[in-house]
Amino acid sequence: MSLTTDNMEMLVRLIAALVAGALIGYERSFHGRPAGFRTHALVCTASCLLMLVTVYQAHWVQAMTSLVSLDPTRMAQGIMTGIGFLGAGVIMKEGLSVRGLTTAASIWMTAAIGILAGIGFYFPLAVAVVLTLGLLSIFRWVEARMPSQAYYYFDVRFKRGSELTEAALRELIQGYGFSIANFSYRLDAEGRVCRHSMVLRTTDPTSASRLSERLVETESVLEYRLSPTGD
Repeated sequence: MSLTTDNMEMLVRLIAALVAGALIGYERSFHGRPAGFRTHALVCTASCLLMLVTVYQAHWVQAMTSLVSLDPTRMAQGIMTGIGFLGAGVIMKEGLSVRGLTTAASIWMTAAIGILAGIGFYFPLAVAVVLTLGLLSIFRWVEARMPSQAYYYFDVRFKRGSELTEAALRELIQGYGFSIANFSYRLDAEGRVCRHSMVLRTTDPTSASRLSERLVETESVLEYRLSPTGD
């Protein structure tokens, strides 16, 4: 197999896709995400490879007549549709907490960058990689410093008949700057243990740790769980 001009161009596009996907994937791996370096590199390279099938259709379609017409945009549509299944696989829901949405979005973006590499749009490819890395890294820093409301899923179990009544529990939680929603009731262990679940909201990032310390010191609390609901 000789390295013709077309073959060299295909090689350059595949390498560009591999590098672009690896850069984005490294950022995800660095932050401990399940879909990281290799996943993003493979997605981007595969998207590029599939686009090459239609961009260089003259290499494998022998008879090009007015009756035979191939639309490269259909391949792009198929790629983006298929990526939806991979993106859904990295989204995890546990209770009210949903994680993996940013990684799923980065996989979708990586597939789009692979399509750009496949059709040889190097300038928008480079811009897309820079913007994506900026969104995933710099915007993480900006987002952490933006005033925003934090939501937590709170579940607590305590002995029935203890001093920690519903009114006392609500007063305790609200005293740490939380507002309460979706308060639920449950009786466990043959009526010996009360259990309450709720969603808490606050604008103070230290409220969760301070409430947790207080609950640890409360003897009537048998078990509790306080987990953020963000990505």
